[in-house]
Amino acid sequence: MSRTTLRELNGFDETPAKLAGSTLILIDFQNTYTQGVMELDGWEASLDAAAQLLARAREAGTKVVHVINDGGEGTPYDIRAEIGRIHPKLKPADGEPVVVKQAPNAFVGTDLATHLTEGQDVVIAGWMTHMCVAFTAQGAFLNGNRPTVVAEATATRSLPVAGTDVPAEQVHRAALATIADLYGVVAVDQKEIV
Repeated sequence: MSRTTLRELNGFDETPAKLAGSTLILIDFQNTYTQGVMELDGWEASLDAAAQLLARAREAGTKVVHVINDGGEGTPYDIRAEIGRIHPKLKPADGEPVVVKQAPNAFVGTDLATHLTEGQDVVIAGWMTHMCVAFTAQGAFLNGNRPTVVAEATATRSLPVAGTDVPAEQVHRAALATIADLYGVVAVDQKEIV
């Protein structure tokens, strides 16, 4: 039986965004996710893919917005401490805005929307796929933007659900499926973003 997505039923464009004219949104590439209790499966590979995407975006003159989560002083998301800072591989360049959020959807309670134009394509990479990436893609869609999520530049972790441990790869793929069903295009790797 052939399956279809809500995007297809609504006639939405399935072409991945291009760097030219888009804004690259890098979500929560914080040291929080590289160690300890919040360490993500595959964070190194996703970080490398995001770094390649960022280098290409800067070369193309694409606007870049960094998003970080601030959980407050003393938490694993303390942006005042090394644990909550953006990983050095994705350090913001001069003039690249950093949006500080406190909710999974980076549009909630922030000025992220002011960095975008109505109807603009956005390219999204970040951590965690099932949380801030998925909810920010939804937020971009609801904001009138057209998100493309770069799968290889995202990562997540295994989760305990209903008495079992759901492997990170399953959580990752389920989140990408939710995004691809309605909220945005999912590009397998950063090279699809030209």
